[in-house]
Amino acid sequence: MRIETVHRVPRPCSEVMAWYDRPGALVRLTPPGLAGADDPATGGMRAGRLVGVRVGPSALPTALRPHWILRHLEHEPEGRFVDQQVHGPFRTWRHEHRIDSVAEAITEVHDSIDLELPRRLERLEPLAEAQMHRLLGFRARQLRDDLAFHARWAHLPRRTIAITGSSGLIGTQLAALLETGGHTVRRMIREPEVGEGEISWDPQAGQLDPADLEGVDVVINLAGRSIAARWSAGARREIRDSRVHGTSLIARTLAGMRDGPAALVQASAIGLYGPRRPGELLTEADQGGEGFLADLVRDWEGSTHAAQEAGVRVAFVRTGMALTDGGGPLLPQLPLFLAGVGGRLTRADAMTSWISLDDIVRAFAHAALSADVTGPLNGVGPQPVTAGEFARTLGRVLHRPSLVPVPGFGPRAVLGSAAADELIDVDQNISDARLRASGFEPAHTTLEQALRHALRR
Repeated sequence: MRIETVHRVPRPCSEVMAWYDRPGALVRLTPPGLAGADDPATGGMRAGRLVGVRVGPSALPTALRPHWILRHLEHEPEGRFVDQQVHGPFRTWRHEHRIDSVAEAITEVHDSIDLELPRRLERLEPLAEAQMHRLLGFRARQLRDDLAFHARWAHLPRRTIAITGSSGLIGTQLAALLETGGHTVRRMIREPEVGEGEISWDPQAGQLDPADLEGVDVVINLAGRSIAARWSAGARREIRDSRVHGTSLIARTLAGMRDGPAALVQASAIGLYGPRRPGELLTEADQGGEGFLADLVRDWEGSTHAAQEAGVRVAFVRTGMALTDGGGPLLPQLPLFLAGVGGRLTRADAMTSWISLDDIVRAFAHAALSADVTGPLNGVGPQPVTAGEFARTLGRVLHRPSLVPVPGFGPRAVLGSAAADELIDVDQNISDARLRASGFEPAHTTLEQALRHALRR
């Protein structure tokens, strides 16, 4: 079976070729719910390079994610490279890429895939062909939107950016986005032994060597234990400590450096505003609501005080509901909708403030690269929707009904009453006006756009 596509990109061929040849390109071209790269920090099109991925979302156990290994066979400087399966799910796989300049600022990306399914699955060829066309469409949009983002920052010198939480859902994509733009990323890991370009730190022990941050321009702090769990007393303590202790350590370290990083971009959350604020339009000027998450976010953001007092530029990205099939709140809903029993999670008129994974990743990069962004930014899309409209839109994108509201006992059985009360039974209409006023341009301005991109529909 052969699949061929041609997509036009409104950027010069030299930019497109440079993007493909940098670390991070494979990560940005691979939907997080489809597969994850073995080594996200490596890249390049050189012949002989082996590339490994694990198929399936990272939320699955590794044992359930097949290993797919490809080898780059050919690489021609004028814009052609080929990869072929060494080991994986297909009988054969060969993917030829050709990148051609058709005008001064117009590039055509040609993809030609020859594949054979396992013999017992040959009857699924029409489905496989449709999925491959969807994947190649996703890749084309991702390339176009990432290059448009990088073009807005082309005037800046390339930065060196240290990232904590770089192996998480947002961190993996953020590091890849920055690397495809030519920036240097230094991953901060909680291991004493580090590889090239990595930084060892231990937030629990309060260990971070300032010398390791010399030459770094910006630190992006994404570290923190997942909140998608039962909130026992021990879990609440770990969730809080994993954020507050690490952030305080980074802030103190930056404050004590004479010529250290000039900026700290700090992860935060719209949980600050409290779970239910019906009828209100919430902006960064709001003092916040009540509840575990609101108190957590206040302490989390407050942990940057030392850096702010020392004159370090500090920005907080208050992340909304990030949409991806690779994890987060959307992934658990997909099996229900695909089975035809999906529906809204809370009251039909409750507001949901969403953002696509790629736009929240670009929002973090925007805050890191902009010298003018300080204080809080709501990391949400421009058009929040009601829970009823969210379910109807997801059903429309998946071509499934959306008529069965999820019973309240379902989320409570999984998360417990406390977490379900603040993570599921939510009503927040949050403004992105300050983010857009800072110069950020979202790629996905409507929920349907975001879902169609994330789900390749």
